[in-house]
Amino acid sequence: MTQFRTLLRKAAIGISMAGMFASSVVAAPLAVPSVPGAPNLVVPVSGDCYAIGMQQAAQVGGQLARATPEVRGGQQVCVIVVLMPARDGQRPRRNEIVVPMG
Repeated sequence: MTQFRTLLRKAAIGISMAGMFASSVVAAPLAVPSVPGAPNLVVPVSGDCYAIGMQQAAQVGGQLARATPEVRGGQQVCVIVVLMPARDGQRPRRNEIVVPMG
């Protein structure tokens, strides 16, 4: 019985070590080959929605709840949800702001 526990313990340690090794391999950055004449698949943007959302929330005096990129009317925009402080124990007001990216 003790040999079985020892074997089981060694197997568990081996599996956990293999899992740690596999997770470090998966987390490694991947190199993307560049092919001459092929279109660039990465589209650069001037800012991210989270940073734009933080700026908007600071301007209106609220707290950023969500900032997501969307395409509306063929244009890349950030849809920002800001929670505005409430008065007299009421729930915070939800303010949605749409800001064009770029």
